Amino acid sequence: MIQDTFQSLLDSIENEVNHFNRVLPQIARVPRTLRELNPSSFNPRVVSIGPLHRDDNNVQAFEKQKIICLNNLLRRTSPSFGDLLKSCVQKAYSKMKQIKAFYVWEKTIDDAVVAKMMVVDACFILEFIHWYSTSDEPFLGNKLLPKTIIFDLVLLENQIPLFFLNEIYECTILKTAPNLSFIEFIHPILNDLSLFEDEIKINKISIDTSPHILSLLHECYKPRDDIKSNYLESPIHSAVDLDRAGVKFKPNQSPNWPMEMGVTSSMFPCFSWCWGNKTLRMPVFLVHDFTELVLRNLIAYEHSYQTRNHITSYAFVMDMLVNTQEDVAKLVDSEVLVNDLGSNKEAANMINNICKEVTGEYSFYCEQCEMLKEYCDGYWPKNITWLMKTYFSSPWNIIALFAGIILFALTVVQTVFTIKSAGSN
Repeated sequence: MIQDTFQSLLDSIENEVNHFNRVLPQIARVPRTLRELNPSSFNPRVVSIGPLHRDDNNVQAFEKQKIICLNNLLRRTSPSFGDLLKSCVQKAYSKMKQIKAFYVWEKTIDDAVVAKMMVVDACFILEFIHWYSTSDEPFLGNKLLPKTIIFDLVLLENQIPLFFLNEIYECTILKTAPNLSFIEFIHPILNDLSLFEDEIKINKISIDTSPHILSLLHECYKPRDDIKSNYLESPIHSAVDLDRAGVKFKPNQSPNWPMEMGVTSSMFPCFSWCWGNKTLRMPVFLVHDFTELVLRNLIAYEHSYQTRNHITSYAFVMDMLVNTQEDVAKLVDSEVLVNDLGSNKEAANMINNICKEVTGEYSFYCEQCEMLKEYCDGYWPKNITWLMKTYFSSPWNIIALFAGIILFALTVVQTVFTIKSAGSN
């Protein structure tokens, strides 16, 4: 019995070590702690891509539409429909080992099923992007589908290997548009997935280093030059508190990094509070119905794979800046946030919840946070902030303050007249 237990344990160790030493898969389930916060941010609404959601009930109705898209793409590309389809299937079989290594499989699936799934999903994605870039007609007769499909394509659990998608692109779209690179082809979709107002730059990204579409979007947010992250020792003040201390907010457009933030100083350092000594320049953040979905999937990608946490760092800074709906209102008024949700309170709740169960001790914005904290902890900004909070935080406080001043002035006047009258007598 001891020998059996020993051998069983030894076999388990060898299997686990061998599995761990293989190339890590690029697509797996989102960690449970992140998924449970908002499951709808990780589940496809209309279309399943890849194996992880192919059996979900809500995506079954769209499977026939994917076949129609495959048919449209291949027949538009070549008069020899059968030959082109066969070529696509052969490409899937030739890359089967790499494709299977791409996923954490929850059950065994036959190679023929995998090959069909890859070809159908790749052709659907390419046909959809082609339609999105070139047509004004409703997609498959439905005006509401496209926006939902775009955000289904960016889900971490809803991906196919980019190397295979590119291979099908080269034997279909590229045949009819030989000067159009894959990155240029997919750019309109990436642009609509953007978290910021500025158009996404694609001149520095490569499909060779991106395993799937979500990672391609993540590449768009990487800085051009290497930036070091450091331990963030203490949080910064909220947007309203920074404003009370004299910090202004202005939009920032950086050619080096779409998410760059910078703290600039006034030309009049001797009048630090009156002249607004510090200005926080930041990208214009777009908050809409799908912002949370994009953010959560990018953050989950950063926490599931060996990639730098630029998005997580940005989300933590926004979480520190926004505590209440008043903070959102301040950022909106400063034109560094565009809120297309129903209210500022909804936007504040979304931003406050996005970093739950996420580790973010190391940040790419440490220098900016330290500059703001050092400024706000200075004598004048600190006391001006206290004064604004105490006496100017609401109209009633302001009225009470002025009423007190008037009452005090009247009391002084009355006292002076009383003293003068007593002196005359």
